Amino acid sequence: MSRLKASERAKLPDRAFAYIDSSGRRRLPIHDEAHVRNALARFERVAFEDDAAEERARKRLLNAAKKHGIVPVGFMTGQLRRNKARSTGAAGLPTGLITFLLTDIQDSTSLLERLGERYAVVRDDVQGIIRRAVLAAGGREVDARADEFFAVFELATSAIEAAVAIQRVLGGRTWLDGLECRVRVGIHSGRPKLIDSGYVGLSVHTAARVSSAAHGGQIVVSDEAKRAIDGAVPAGIHLRALGRHRLRGLTRPEALFQIEAEGLLAEFPPLRAEMAP
Repeated sequence: MSRLKASERAKLPDRAFAYIDSSGRRRLPIHDEAHVRNALARFERVAFEDDAAEERARKRLLNAAKKHGIVPVGFMTGQLRRNKARSTGAAGLPTGLITFLLTDIQDSTSLLERLGERYAVVRDDVQGIIRRAVLAAGGREVDARADEFFAVFELATSAIEAAVAIQRVLGGRTWLDGLECRVRVGIHSGRPKLIDSGYVGLSVHTAARVSSAAHGGQIVVSDEAKRAIDGAVPAGIHLRALGRHRLRGLTRPEALFQIEAEGLLAEFPPLRAEMAP
C-alpha cells in the first residue's frame, strides 16, 4: 500500500479517518480496503486522548471493516485480550494518596516515518527500560499503549527515583541509525478512584497534561506531587520552579517543577503549556 501524499490526504473528508483528535489532527485513514487493513494493524500504536476517543475510533474502524468485507479476527482478539487485562489488573493497584508517572516518546511520528517497522524495536526497548526502573522503585505498571507508559507509586519519592533512573539510562543509550530518542516524563499526585477498568478522576487527566507539557529528556513535577514528597527529596535531586502554567482542559493553573540531578539534561525550551499570570 502506497503512503498517502499530503495533497491526497487533504482532499479526504473527515469521515475517511477513524480518529480525529481535539486539535483536528486526522489519524487512521479508512477510505479504502487497503487503508482499513493498515488501520487495523496500526490501531494499538495510536496514543488516543482518552478511552472515549479510543472507543469512537474503534467503532468507526470496525464499521469500515464491515463495509469492505474484512473480518478483523486478529484485531478483535487483541482488543478482547487488552480489555480483559484492564478489567483484571486493577485489583492490586494502590489507593488513597498515590503518585502517577507518565511517559511519552518525543517526536514518535517522525521516528516511525524514518525507521518504519524497526520503530517497534526502539519503542519496545524504551518501554523495557521504563518498566525495569518502575519495578525497581516499587511502582506498578498501569498501562502501556503505543508510545506512552503509565505507572503508579504509593510514594512520590519513589516515582521521582524511577523517573531519574529512566532518563539516565535513556540519555546514555545509542539508538538505531544514530537517531535521538528522548522521553518526556510527568509526575503528579492525587486521590483518584479505582474501578474495575483502572483509575478515573481529575488527577489522571492532570498527570497526562503534566507529562505532555514536558520536553524529551525532561521530568516535570506538579505542585501536588512536590507537596506529597513533604520535603523528603532523594539525595542528589533538586526541584527547580518553572512557574504556574495553564494545562489544556484544566481550569486551574498548575505550579510545575523540573527535576534536576547528575546525569540529566538541565536546559530545555519553555514548557509546552501557556504561562499563567
